[in-house]
Amino acid sequence: MSARPGVTRTGGGGAPWDAIVLAGGLARRMGGVDKATLEVDGARLLDRVLHAVEAARSTVVVGPPRPRPAGSRRVRWAREYPPGGGPVAAIAAGLRLVEAPVVVVLAVDLPFFGAAEVRGLLDRLDVHSAAVPAVPAVPDGAAADAAPVDVAVLSDPSGRPQYLAAAWRTAVLRAALPADPAGRSVRSLLAGRQVRAVPADARACLDCDDPEALAAARALPR
Repeated sequence: MSARPGVTRTGGGGAPWDAIVLAGGLARRMGGVDKATLEVDGARLLDRVLHAVEAARSTVVVGPPRPRPAGSRRVRWAREYPPGGGPVAAIAAGLRLVEAPVVVVLAVDLPFFGAAEVRGLLDRLDVHSAAVPAVPAVPDGAAADAAPVDVAVLSDPSGRPQYLAAAWRTAVLRAALPADPAGRSVRSLLAGRQVRAVPADARACLDCDDPEALAAARALPR
């Protein structure tokens, strides 16, 4: 399937890119419901995030397979091990199916994250984007400004990074994964990496990880 007008299947200096969508969490703060199937503005969270990465060369969804709307672009499914092993275990499962040199990693609960934010992350991976400040929440020493960016992370207006809205150089992400990823934090993967923030508005960064956030998303004007 060809990309939509104005959206290319490249990133980070023209490299093709894949996407991993993490959609297998237990959603305990949602009462154990399947978060991916919750709706905002009449569309499931899963479908909204998949729409944002339509330009990916290939997309892997980590979680139990769900029915897709007729005519939807094909995705590949994976499961983390052990089940419920956390986001790093899910990333490891999805990364086994990634072949592109760049990969966008997203949580399923970002209803207003769109193609524009994806392009911002991919653009920030360009080796010439040296003037962008490092994410302060993940100190990595006195990194040389001229060094290539390893990972671009979305950040909200307060500067808080969204670690599950990021674009990685695939080889760097593979190297960062621990031998046993279960229970590890996503933040730990960024230690020692060249990390750059991609500022975004509060709407794009809104993650529906509890009933209050979901209600807030549903109350926002379209």
